[in-house]
Amino acid sequence: MSISSFFAFLPNALAACTRLLALFAFISPAWAQTNETVHFLSEDGKTTLVAYLYKPSTPGPHPAVVMLHGRGGLYTTLKQTFDGDSLSSRHAMWGKFWADRGYVGLLVDSFGPRGYARGFEAGTNDGRRPASINEITVRPLDAYGALKFLRERDDVIKTQVFLQGWSNGGSTTLSAASTRAPGISQPSAATGFRAFLSMYPACTQVIQHFTDSYKAYAPLLLLIGTDDEEVKPERCAQISEIARRNGSDWEFVLYPGVEHSYDTPTKKRESVDANKLAAEDSKKRAEAFFGQFIR
Repeated sequence: MSISSFFAFLPNALAACTRLLALFAFISPAWAQTNETVHFLSEDGKTTLVAYLYKPSTPGPHPAVVMLHGRGGLYTTLKQTFDGDSLSSRHAMWGKFWADRGYVGLLVDSFGPRGYARGFEAGTNDGRRPASINEITVRPLDAYGALKFLRERDDVIKTQVFLQGWSNGGSTTLSAASTRAPGISQPSAATGFRAFLSMYPACTQVIQHFTDSYKAYAPLLLLIGTDDEEVKPERCAQISEIARRNGSDWEFVLYPGVEHSYDTPTKKRESVDANKLAAEDSKKRAEAFFGQFIR
């Protein structure tokens, strides 16, 4: 091509590129949409919850995972909005993790609908949070509201819905797994959740509420680190011993040198090698643990 021909061609090429970029700008919001906002009623009978749905790309029906946030809430502190585009990095990562593996993932916001979308500061595990969002007696009702919502969907396998929770949500998971869980009558793996995954929960509150009678009605995996700076791993070892003694199908994993929120994909957490290794191991364990109940 001659120089004169090139310069004659250039304006048309630039115009075409401009149109193409405009087209991408128009359709990119749909590409960026990774979750769907849904609403349903908590089993408390009065609170309409907001949640964010992650769906696999393959046809259903699929197994599903209900996910419960910790005391910091569901959203990033880097934004001033509280919606599906403002989820914290850990929550968005796990939502995509399950969808990529063929599960419908449902992240439930327990705090926002009750006026606490920003969550709570670290070190408030001593009962200073409002009773309206109590992790032992109230939030399990949200979990069972989510279970009911998912079972009404055509793209979910009714008997293969699992529950995962972190920190405060991990304590909620332990409460929801109890044979005396609020929100469900005659709990079993057939009538309730198929299995449970609790990550670095505050086990002290669980022991105080259920005492030595605690028993899980379905298989449960509890993951926590020895260097957790927010909750006490020795109390989780204690509730694990109580649960096993009472006949629970229970696995307890204690990671050496691992901190709280170790699976959060941020520089602060990933700069600790033990955290990074535990995060990868937890994903493998989670997938294998729920996967054994998939038929």
